Amino acid sequence: MASFLLVCLRNGEIGPSVARAEFNDVLRSTGLSRDNIDVRVLDSTSATIGDVDSYRGVIVGGSSLTVTTPQYDAWQEHINAELRGLLTTDTPVFFICFGMSWLVDALGGSVGHSAPEASGPTVVELTDAGRSDPLLAGFPSQFAALTGHTENPEVLPPDLSVLATGPTTPVQLARWGEHVWACQFHAEMDAPAMKTRMDFFYDYGYFPLTDYDTIIAALPSVDVTWSNELLRRYVQYCRRR
Repeated sequence: MASFLLVCLRNGEIGPSVARAEFNDVLRSTGLSRDNIDVRVLDSTSATIGDVDSYRGVIVGGSSLTVTTPQYDAWQEHINAELRGLLTTDTPVFFICFGMSWLVDALGGSVGHSAPEASGPTVVELTDAGRSDPLLAGFPSQFAALTGHTENPEVLPPDLSVLATGPTTPVQLARWGEHVWACQFHAEMDAPAMKTRMDFFYDYGYFPLTDYDTIIAALPSVDVTWSNELLRRYVQYCRRR
């Protein structure tokens, strides 16, 4: 049986292709082999995460959903219920991008649009709490990552520990409790992965369409060594528990 679970929050016509790309990005960034990770794609109200107690860790990928949507449809309500179940397990969980907003909202904080980031590079800066986090030992105080989001945490729940901030968005990495993490950036991405994702979501508002060529041309110069290392550290942490 696989040791890790990847939960993909993708549906619609492009859902299967995005989930497949996301799976390959997680494999590359974590160093896990295909037989070490199961995938659950929550593409409908009948798809569930199921029992995760037998897994060493769960990674929840990004989503085109937003928590600031005025009226949730049945699928998003189902996603909310499924993700809430992950907060009651002893299995470590790592949320990516949408998961940051989702976690803040689920814990009673608020999310808005005061500090979105267009698709492309971002700067991640460790806080004092981050320097003592088990995933971040030996990390540089500042490193680069790839990102793209339209909403961000604005009022944080009191029990959320901010591990990293940045000059363009206030919360880049956070931890809740002992072993639930969320990063605002895409820790699984490198330059080809970002281009693929931008092509999938070309007209979703993640970047100005007139900037597409400029963003793509600059991606190979972004060193994502440390942002990818974050997921490798998460895997190592889960294996040591």
